[in-house]
Amino acid sequence: MRLRLSALVCALALLLLTACTPQAVSPSPAQPSPSASQPPEPSQGTPNPFALAWDPEDTLDPLLAGNANQLLADLVFEGLFALDASFTPRPVLCASYVQAEDGLSWTFTLRGDVTFSDGTPLTAGHAAASLNAARASALYGARLAQVEEVSAGEGTVTVLLSAPNGALPALLDIPIFLCPEEGYPLGTGPYRFDDSSGELCLRAVDRWWQRTSLPLDTVLLRPTPSADRRIAAFDTGLVTLVDTDLTGTNSLGYSGHCETWDYPTTALLYLGFNTLSGPCRDPILRQALSRGIERTSLAASLLSGHAEPSVLPVSPRSQLYDADLADELAYSLSAAGQLLDDGGYQAGADGVRTLHGRPVTLTLLVNSENTFRTAAADHLAAELAKLGVSVTVSRLPWDSFLGALERGEFDLCLNQVKLTADFDLSALLTGELNYGGFEGEELSALLDSFRAASGDARRTAASALYAQLASDAPFAPLCFMCGSILTQWGSVSGLTPTQSDPFYGMEGWSLP
Repeated sequence: MRLRLSALVCALALLLLTACTPQAVSPSPAQPSPSASQPPEPSQGTPNPFALAWDPEDTLDPLLAGNANQLLADLVFEGLFALDASFTPRPVLCASYVQAEDGLSWTFTLRGDVTFSDGTPLTAGHAAASLNAARASALYGARLAQVEEVSAGEGTVTVLLSAPNGALPALLDIPIFLCPEEGYPLGTGPYRFDDSSGELCLRAVDRWWQRTSLPLDTVLLRPTPSADRRIAAFDTGLVTLVDTDLTGTNSLGYSGHCETWDYPTTALLYLGFNTLSGPCRDPILRQALSRGIERTSLAASLLSGHAEPSVLPVSPRSQLYDADLADELAYSLSAAGQLLDDGGYQAGADGVRTLHGRPVTLTLLVNSENTFRTAAADHLAAELAKLGVSVTVSRLPWDSFLGALERGEFDLCLNQVKLTADFDLSALLTGELNYGGFEGEELSALLDSFRAASGDARRTAASALYAQLASDAPFAPLCFMCGSILTQWGSVSGLTPTQSDPFYGMEGWSLP
């Protein structure tokens, strides 16, 4: 019966989703502008009003929207929780919650004073329908894979899991929304979609339940149906703010007069090891390679400062980060060399390391389509050469790169994964990203304990897990990438963006 009810809820949620695509507004042309590296001279005319880009050819549904329209969703919709810069969940629509003793059932009590932008009171049915729709979406489905059922009670939402997760609230920064019979999807956030003037914009909600003053009554929306049009609109000043990944494979070439506001993310850049075949079957070698990588210059120089170095598989901003353990594992050529000596890797007169008389040579795979990562791969090869280990960098296009990983045709690989905000490492250790084929019963048990733990017990479990990871070394964390908010020079100050919400703390903005 439970499965039937769950399937019915999902079907109803999917029907709800299909009603959320508004009528498109015709785009207007944007003119290109030359690039510049210095702030512009003070304008003699009226400055451009605050505006964001939107894609009129895409939906405004918060679960289905692409990158451009997803940014708008952050101003219109709210979740049960929002994550701050330390990835700690802060209650928003949730007033309180209780976890059952078995760790499988969570009950969230909703605030009783919340309405959607049209005045409709928020109910548990709305929240449950939104979460069930999220389970079926490409954007949120993976993080909710272990959710078996979401049901509504009297002012409460109950989430049933297939395995304990003591940090479930960190996964619930998911937009809660309502689709009316006509018009745009409704949220409980500070703004609403409005086209009463003939052009779509975001209008401040008079009855917003948080009753916090907003820096803008209206946010203009510039129709830009392509990445090139968004770049042009930003470079000419028609768009005030954009959210981008400046080190991504398809990073957009913004070149106007802008300021950059970086925010931490859960995207981990790591060095993977083939633990099934080749030299990296030896955990001593893997430990030594990890100790011999200088991460600070990698993040500061090769990644242009848009990353934070980390020797642990958790962001340095997170409360789970163990600074003492990180210090023990920090970069040290002497410690790395000692590990190699103890493991029988002899250094010759030329500094080259040999094992049983054979030089230690490794192949490092990297995706050739990302210039930042290819530069990082060359840096890693140069760093490991200081240990007397020869590394050949193999640059492959994405499909070939992925195929070589799946076939295990590598010694080292430079890869990136976006972890969930609970910093669950299952995908890397036991899931589809475990290309190196590592298996370890002790590590698996510690991972299960970490996932189930909450509060102070979770921090203790995290430290135990990270210490065992350092010993087994199935992969070497390098750094956590940053996202970037770009704004027109001098257009706004006081930004405190987060991965969960680029407009986090918007009430503290200052505009000229």
